[in-house]
Amino acid sequence: MKISIDQFSQRRKQLLQQLPENSIALIPAASMKVRNRDAEYAFRQDSDFYYLTGFNEPDALLVLIPGAAEGESILFCPPRDAAMEIWTGYRAGPEGCINDFGLDQAFNLDQLDEQMPTLINAKAVLCYAQGSHAGLDVKVTHWLNRLRAKIRLGFSLPEQTLLLDKYLHELRLFKSEAELQVMQQAAELSAQAHCRAMQLCQPGMMEYQLEAIIQQHCAMAGARFQAYSPIVGGGVNACILHYIDNDAELKDGDLVLIDAGCELDNYASDITRTFPVNGHFSEAQKALYQLVLDTQEACIDAIRPGRPWGDIHDLSVRLLTQGLLQLGLLQGDLDDLIKSEAYKPFYMHRIGHWLGMDVHDVGRYKDATGAWRPLQPGMVMTVEPGLYIAPDNQQVDPCWRGIGIRIEDDVVVTETGCQVLTAGVPKSIAEIEALMHSGDEQ
Repeated sequence: MKISIDQFSQRRKQLLQQLPENSIALIPAASMKVRNRDAEYAFRQDSDFYYLTGFNEPDALLVLIPGAAEGESILFCPPRDAAMEIWTGYRAGPEGCINDFGLDQAFNLDQLDEQMPTLINAKAVLCYAQGSHAGLDVKVTHWLNRLRAKIRLGFSLPEQTLLLDKYLHELRLFKSEAELQVMQQAAELSAQAHCRAMQLCQPGMMEYQLEAIIQQHCAMAGARFQAYSPIVGGGVNACILHYIDNDAELKDGDLVLIDAGCELDNYASDITRTFPVNGHFSEAQKALYQLVLDTQEACIDAIRPGRPWGDIHDLSVRLLTQGLLQLGLLQGDLDDLIKSEAYKPFYMHRIGHWLGMDVHDVGRYKDATGAWRPLQPGMVMTVEPGLYIAPDNQQVDPCWRGIGIRIEDDVVVTETGCQVLTAGVPKSIAEIEALMHSGDEQ
């Protein structure tokens, strides 16, 4: 499923209604990125730009002008070029942007410098993501200087410049039914891929082989790209939060942590599972894993409209610290340990993050007063408690050292509570061991 063109048009209307009176907003597309010499990375559109247009070509600029008689949405894009399209593929050009993407007006990109000073002239407010796109910052300065040079001719500059984020990112934070359907699809594909990796995992495999299983399953199902660089950490590598080398051998008796999720129509999924390389948890692994799982399930159960975001993290801290006390990895009074952050050598990240077009999606976590904002229907977040016992931690019994565990699911806040989008991949000890041994028969 893909987001319809009508949805993109509706999003532009929503944003236009929120923009200040007599304002103009600028949203740039991404550019191609060079990988090395003449080779470029696969193109990935800027999320803000794609959210408003569905247009998946580089080096364009969307201009929104509330109430403009000639049309409120204008797109500047590269022109059609038959010679270049032999090399780079079909391009829509201005005519295609109007016919296929529902823009009011579209112009060749080479007209940008000529038209933008006129479009900005006499606007009271200029809205764009200052500092996020160096190329646009330079262009805006150029356009304003051209206007400044014409003040004696009656031209005027905007009196105010505002970050567009406060309007656009709040829209992106709340997912529509169409968005949730795409995210559910992405979550299901990623869940299937994680299951396949569990089934095929064997001691002696390399981390990158499990990564390849994940990527191959998703790509074969239509999700060519992952939403982020997959993490496949066996043994002590699971204690490195953003480990992406994925080049070590998976050893008998170790756990392996896989944090991977595909991207579908520019929407991310994000799943982490931790399981034994040989299909059997040891007693120490079971104890820590069950603590993380119990914590995660309690945190998911606590998600509902009106609950402050920070409450979910605080609950994870209390439950994990209490469990570490019971297992003997911490000593002392529970409240004192929480206050002193004694848990941080074992649990150093927060419970989760917003999820959407970006894996760490946009949207404020606190309100204007600095308080954690309450959860609301349509928000999508990850829930990912973890425990990481550093291999050189001399303060704990050797049986715990080098164990890293994280369990992560994607959760949408609903009117009555929440829904787990990634429920298709098992996470109980019994389910994981059963699934891994089901691969023995294949």
